[in-house]
Amino acid sequence: MITIDQNAYKWFEAEFQTQKPFFIRLYPQYAGFGEKNKGYSLAFSLENPNIAATKQEINGITFYVESNDTWFFDETDVDIKFCDNKHEVFASYAEKH
Repeated sequence: MITIDQNAYKWFEAEFQTQKPFFIRLYPQYAGFGEKNKGYSLAFSLENPNIAATKQEINGITFYVESNDTWFFDETDVDIKFCDNKHEVFASYAEKH
């Protein structure tokens, strides 16, 4: 499950200044010091889905994960929030039991 708080949504809306509706892909990127999978971090791109495994539409922006990227999100709740101090979004992960 992926949740996106309202302030993070506003960041995506401003960051990807494009006409709604549009799609934002959430995917693992081999870089950084990922909290969930070492060496991987969560990345975002403005692109249409090929085979979306999951998607969530919020006010004209559809956030989705491609079927070949689900391994990164399996058995995990992902919360995407906005950090006021850094003026950027971040993801936190909670393993499902």
